Amino acid sequence: MIRRDYEYIVLGLGGLGSAAAYWLSRQSGADVLGLEQFELGHVRGESQDHSRIIRLSYHTPGYVELAKQAYAAWDVLEKDSKERVILQTGGLDFAPRVSAIPLDSYSDSMKAAGVAFEHLDAAEIMRRWPQFQLTDDIHGLYQERSGIAMAARANAAHQRMAREHGASLVDRAPVERLRSAAGEIDVEAGAKSYRCRRLAIAAGPWSNQALANFGVELPLEVTQEQVTYFASPRRREFMPDRFPVWIWMDDPCYYGFPVFGEDGPKAAQDAGGKPVTADTRTFEPDPENSRRVRDFLTRYLPGAVGPEIYTKTCLYTLTPDRDFVVDAVPDADGVLVAIGAGHAFKFASLIGKTLAELAREGRSAADISPFSIERPILKEKNPPRSYMV
Repeated sequence: MIRRDYEYIVLGLGGLGSAAAYWLSRQSGADVLGLEQFELGHVRGESQDHSRIIRLSYHTPGYVELAKQAYAAWDVLEKDSKERVILQTGGLDFAPRVSAIPLDSYSDSMKAAGVAFEHLDAAEIMRRWPQFQLTDDIHGLYQERSGIAMAARANAAHQRMAREHGASLVDRAPVERLRSAAGEIDVEAGAKSYRCRRLAIAAGPWSNQALANFGVELPLEVTQEQVTYFASPRRREFMPDRFPVWIWMDDPCYYGFPVFGEDGPKAAQDAGGKPVTADTRTFEPDPENSRRVRDFLTRYLPGAVGPEIYTKTCLYTLTPDRDFVVDAVPDADGVLVAIGAGHAFKFASLIGKTLAELAREGRSAADISPFSIERPILKEKNPPRSYMV
């Protein structure tokens, strides 16, 4: 039975919100309510499809340390749910030796965080994975723990376990109004009224609509992105036990997966989509984006190219510096927000855990100081934007 009064309400049940509902429910059970404006598992946002990359390779030591904690959070979910949501394949970051995303920042960050990796030249990359066709000016970093975070499966596991721990999850409940007053938050959603002590907003591309209720607007850019699955004629060479996840560290930046979830490998351009809004986006693929991805694969991974199985669109909600937002909302007592900046799914369970800690205790075990909602760039009306990380 759905009550009207809760200790905690989570707004949005995509990757971050489902995780927050789960981690809150582990201690607070029936005092947790999750609200989703569409059906659970919908494809209008950022968090569905079969796979996302998970990796310890990151551009700052802080992100590497955060990634370590992310693996630990996923491990808790796997043990609790008795369901596998992380698949280790190994991961290759590769690029020209002079590139828009220097590999040095990644290798230096992993060294600082004590993460083992290998620096490979083009010949060694092709020796290990003959699927690649590279020139001598290309090099790469290989980290064996990288792999696949099973997005749709992980979301469903967070939701299922939240319910098993006593939380209530309500879908098809769009928010009509949010108000913070006298130490409580009033939530009107799906033509019903609720009240809570702590509200966690994980609304993805609808974040500014939710934050507007508290007089806050962030300089976010929503883009329509896409991924394509290919019917490779050499499918067996791209199975997860024979081929890693990969990222091309240059501008444009591309990334891809071995065969998982569909009958062929997947590839995409990172942050290559056009600005949209959550309400005006389409579900139609951009043919120019598709051409860029196919041309890249033809040059560097020709065996992956085959007839298109399908192209799936999704959204990124980008901050100008591409760092997350995980913080309390200013002047809105009891309200928290998390925004993933187009690369948060690998951290989803940890960000959910962090929101739960902030809601219960007002502080987090993770270092989230770089993700303040009040950092200077988020106060600029037209900030410089840099998405190449």
